[in-house]
Amino acid sequence: MKVLIVGAGPAGSTAAYYLAQAGIDVTVLEKTSFPREKVCGDGLTPRAVREIQKLGLPHAVEEGWRRNKGLRLIAGGRTIELPWPEVSDFPTYGLIRTRLGFDEDLARHAQAAGAVVLERHSVTSALTADDGRVIGARASILDGSGRKTGETRDFHADVVLAADGNSTRTAVSLGMHKRDDRPLGVAVRTYFTSPRHEDDWMEGWLELPGKSGKPLPGYGWVFGVGDGTSNVGLGILNSSKEFGKLDYKQVLREWTAGMPADWGFTPENQVGEIRGAALPMGFNRTPHYSPGLLLLGDAGGMVSPFNGEGISYAMESARFAAEFLIDGAARSRSAGWTADDADAHLSRYAEYVRDQWGSHFTLGRAFAALIGKPAVMKLALRTGMPIPVLMRFVVRMLANLTDPAAKGFEDRVIRVLEMLVPATSNTSAARALTPAGTDTAVSATTS
Repeated sequence: MKVLIVGAGPAGSTAAYYLAQAGIDVTVLEKTSFPREKVCGDGLTPRAVREIQKLGLPHAVEEGWRRNKGLRLIAGGRTIELPWPEVSDFPTYGLIRTRLGFDEDLARHAQAAGAVVLERHSVTSALTADDGRVIGARASILDGSGRKTGETRDFHADVVLAADGNSTRTAVSLGMHKRDDRPLGVAVRTYFTSPRHEDDWMEGWLELPGKSGKPLPGYGWVFGVGDGTSNVGLGILNSSKEFGKLDYKQVLREWTAGMPADWGFTPENQVGEIRGAALPMGFNRTPHYSPGLLLLGDAGGMVSPFNGEGISYAMESARFAAEFLIDGAARSRSAGWTADDADAHLSRYAEYVRDQWGSHFTLGRAFAALIGKPAVMKLALRTGMPIPVLMRFVVRMLANLTDPAAKGFEDRVIRVLEMLVPATSNTSAARALTPAGTDTAVSATTS
């Protein structure tokens, strides 16, 4: 089996690592060259850290990784610190790591496992057979400055994994456009030289006070990177009436202008420009499987509407895709296994992903609609912030840090809530769709 992956971000490099470890021929096409910057909060929740651990990716402090204890939430004049919960399936710490270093670490990890990573290869379209099946991708070759050289190359494969982010030219070239009935977010961020760079908490502002004292739309964050700078940014959902009508970079400037001067979030301390990016949420691009093609991470809208988290879901979707491919490659050696059997097997990837997160994302869509209403948000914060027990529950639900097998009150409530909403039109059990033996197979490669 030959696999082609478009994009060497968290999804693409994770899939490449697992496939290469299993001995599958895998090539990754990355349009930029490393190290390269990506717009992100640089915060990794325990859900993402679990995937890093499964990969066996080193993440020591001396190598640029910074651990944090949990979330510090600020709203309505109150501050509450909530440690990451102790859940059997997840570590009890988060991480901060700039995408400048994180993405390159992942790509080199995949290369060390045997994957071929080709930088400055910008995919422009998928290649298809006469029957519409995806059989590869066409890429423009870029020079060291990121400009097209005029040269193009065609890459052929048995399966293509689209891990090329929100823009996903691979899927768009096939007419797979985003769904407008799903939440969409916009995030902007920059860095400031700041004495707060060694903060042990991931700080979230649920209300944004402006310099004039008038509340600003959206939510904000301050994450200490540990290298002398803090990542400061904000996000806004399309459920807000201000969405699409504001200069979000100016909103960020107004918010930071109202912060204490000794934090250093001032223009003269700003490192780099303010950058922005769209957050594709709640499975906003489907289908996640079509003959010869699987969508991973942001390319399939796998960002949580609850908190804008995308890295963990990108890495998990990559692991799931790799498991199905590895299992399919093993089955293909069996007598009587046909191309139709292979397609039927890989099509289960889409159902499996929906069974994993569909209900959670559906709840998140309802949550996104509610917090877009200022009166509802204000009432919720006034009610919840004074009650730490309630806020701990909210954090567990927003970060999707639950133990399906646990019998604790919080886990049971979250399970009931997710059972009350549909995950997908196909309600087959997730466990029944798990490729036989692949959990063990993948785990064995990372221990």
